[in-house]
Amino acid sequence: MIPKTFSEIIDLGDGREIKLETGKLAKQAHGSVVVQMGDTMLLCTVVSSYKESKMDFFPLTVDYREKFAAAGRYPGGFFKREARPSDGEVLTMRIVDRVLRPLFPSDYRTETQVMIQLMSHDEDVMPDALAGLAASAAIQLSDIPFETAISEARVARINGEFVINPSRSQLKESDIDMIIGASMDSVMMVEGEMKEISEEEMAEAIQFAHEHIKKQVEAQLRLAEAFGKKPVREYAVTEDNEDFEKKIHDLAYNKIYEIAKGGHSKKDRGEAFSAVKDEAMALFSEEELEENEKLIKKYYSKTEKAAVRELTLAEGLRLDGRKTDEIRPIWCEVDYLPSVHGSAIFTRGETQALATVTLGTSREASTIDMPTHQGEEAFYLHYNFPPFCTGEAYPIRGTSRREIGHGNLAQRALKGMIPENNPYTVRIVSEVLESNGSSSMATVCAGTMAMMDAGIKMKKPVSGIAMGLISDGDRHAVLSDILGDEDHLGDMDFKVTGTADGITACQMDIKVKGLPYEILVKALQQARAGRLHILEKLTDTISEPNENVKAHAPKIITRRIPNEFIGALIGPGGKVIQELQKSTGTEIVINEDPITEEGIVEILGTKQEGIDKVLAKIDSVTFKPEKGSVYEVTVVKVLDFGAVVEYNDAPGNEVLLHISELAWERTENVADIMKLGDVLDVKYFGVDPRTKKPKVSRKALLEKPERPQKNEEDSNKSE
Repeated sequence: MIPKTFSEIIDLGDGREIKLETGKLAKQAHGSVVVQMGDTMLLCTVVSSYKESKMDFFPLTVDYREKFAAAGRYPGGFFKREARPSDGEVLTMRIVDRVLRPLFPSDYRTETQVMIQLMSHDEDVMPDALAGLAASAAIQLSDIPFETAISEARVARINGEFVINPSRSQLKESDIDMIIGASMDSVMMVEGEMKEISEEEMAEAIQFAHEHIKKQVEAQLRLAEAFGKKPVREYAVTEDNEDFEKKIHDLAYNKIYEIAKGGHSKKDRGEAFSAVKDEAMALFSEEELEENEKLIKKYYSKTEKAAVRELTLAEGLRLDGRKTDEIRPIWCEVDYLPSVHGSAIFTRGETQALATVTLGTSREASTIDMPTHQGEEAFYLHYNFPPFCTGEAYPIRGTSRREIGHGNLAQRALKGMIPENNPYTVRIVSEVLESNGSSSMATVCAGTMAMMDAGIKMKKPVSGIAMGLISDGDRHAVLSDILGDEDHLGDMDFKVTGTADGITACQMDIKVKGLPYEILVKALQQARAGRLHILEKLTDTISEPNENVKAHAPKIITRRIPNEFIGALIGPGGKVIQELQKSTGTEIVINEDPITEEGIVEILGTKQEGIDKVLAKIDSVTFKPEKGSVYEVTVVKVLDFGAVVEYNDAPGNEVLLHISELAWERTENVADIMKLGDVLDVKYFGVDPRTKKPKVSRKALLEKPERPQKNEEDSNKSE
């Protein structure tokens, strides 16, 4: 018997709908829901243990997986089973996690797992835009403590009109691709890429998405009410101790305030704060520390945060002594690494990124193989964040989700500035060597300069800046170029990248509830001023892309050839192309244009001489003589019945010059007229209909001798 189900419909206003359903699947989970839009179906479950974790943080796991069966496909590779998550899946996990995590109670320490699975895929529906809705709906159906329902939605702008949750094909026509996460009254997360839009346009897109999100939140609440809203579970709550809190505040607040006001370096400031913390801990007995150590440390952190925030709000000063809109000192350098194709160092304060550029053919493109999307990226960026960059030592266990997320942000910031006719596959690697806030934005700046150093003809240079916000409701301070500590204690962390003409990418996490849009726009305007200041530093270092790639970097030439000649250029078993690559020191890649069916030949080499030889071979292979034209040829073989000649304009292209076409007079021996190596002209007559072979003639270019006339005496004799 099929169990009773409960469902809600969300009308998107353009004939499309989103359906929420519960009661049929995964009933042992604490909350489960199926979200359907078109033929795309997501199953989301949430489970939270009833036993408190011993960890001193909230152990939340958000997992998003796309099943290949959902798209009627097999997993690629040798093992036909889904394995580690792809970068695309990791990025979806991050955008959901960033909205959910702050809404659980700060003292909730129970292991919680949100699992979102794509079970059915529709090519016209992008499932990542539904993942946040699914996660929140599942939590609303559970007894897990959670502040408020949220949802996420993608917004695009096509021909000036905003579109909610567009298809992938629609995104190709859009100048905005943003995912917004929000509750009924507050925007909480923004991430996306744009084509040089203004700050006001970005705010309009956020507002448009928020209105749709409100409807999605209302549908979740209706579903939970119909299903039967469960009472929120009880969990162990740490009791407050006002005496402890007051003792720490009285001792530490003013000391912290003065240290923060001193404008110290990260290291000196950390040591000074640690000394105050030790003083605060010394206020308590061993018994009190044993029982309440976590609570005491919590009160110290709360006091430190309050003092630093008050300094900024009251005096407009920051931890390192800067004013709110001041950018840290910047120095840059290009062409630092002698052997790479392009390199740059960007250093801002105590944050430093070293970026390298590697140029390659289409063979080096990054392959995307997901159930929902297949393709290749000819431009991609990898971001590495080693432990030494923050003065720490810990095991490296593969690429972290943070590295994937920050690398993707920098990639989206730069990719729109790669020209359409760029022949190279471009890989940027950013090595973060120091970090005290905003290493992803340092990556954008270093990546811009490294590409210009490599000779990539960027449309425009791109810079990026990380901004913060501190607000107590009545007062607010927008902080330019935030430190790592300011990221932690602030109410908003937003990263904005762009050219001098507009925004190309953004990533925002907004912690303050009900942030007015006018403050958001003001913050974006201040970010623009900072971004332009940084951009000036970049262009002072390298004003425009280098005219040519470096001498040791590969040059790439692209040629199109008719489809019929691809086989001849490759040769049987690849013999021709392999020998050509070996003899010329080049790399040759041949692809077929799916539209024109032409062959696209990419020639990559460091020496122009080798590239020229390949081009000559292509000209030779694709050479087609024109009927009636005259060509210079060289005799390469002498036969009894003619000579084999080679077109001088197309080495390797040979044709038989028949003995009957050598001269007007009868030729008994070919060697009487020509020998090996002779150069002569021939006329091309096309394909002989009788022999079905190309016909060339030497005699056609010679003056035809006149036939001798018989005289009158001879005529009479004959009579």
